[in-house]
Amino acid sequence: MSAQTLVHVGGIVLTERKPSVLFVCVHNAGRSQMAAAYLRELAGGAIEVRSAGSAPAASVNPAAVEAMAEDGIDMSAETPKILSVQAVEESDVVITMGCGDSCPIFPGKRYEDWELADPAGQGVDAVRPIRDDIKARIQVLIAELLAPGA
Repeated sequence: MSAQTLVHVGGIVLTERKPSVLFVCVHNAGRSQMAAAYLRELAGGAIEVRSAGSAPAASVNPAAVEAMAEDGIDMSAETPKILSVQAVEESDVVITMGCGDSCPIFPGKRYEDWELADPAGQGVDAVRPIRDDIKARIQVLIAELLAPGA
């Protein structure tokens, strides 16, 4: 179920459907966290954002936090979360991060796999190109999800 917001138009209350996206990678510590952070930031609240991992790490990758901070996004308070069937069920779009993760499949969902290098164990110099690739993909995703009639 996507989030719904109430919009008041000329005294009439309408519900507005907000699309939702779930980013999944094994540890939910790098790629999926960066993607979720960019989507939250660049969509300005117009899209509901989730991220999770099948085997979450203890903390978010410090090099990913540093790389995102260089682009003005603070991920330091984020924590890896476990992937649940409910998170998949409640999302319109499920994007895996090239890690071969298996997600529950529900009819009517959009599934994508973004093949991205794994930043685990890498320094910030190696994470920057991954970050930039994610940002470009997020900008395309936002345009698709928020296009009129989407």
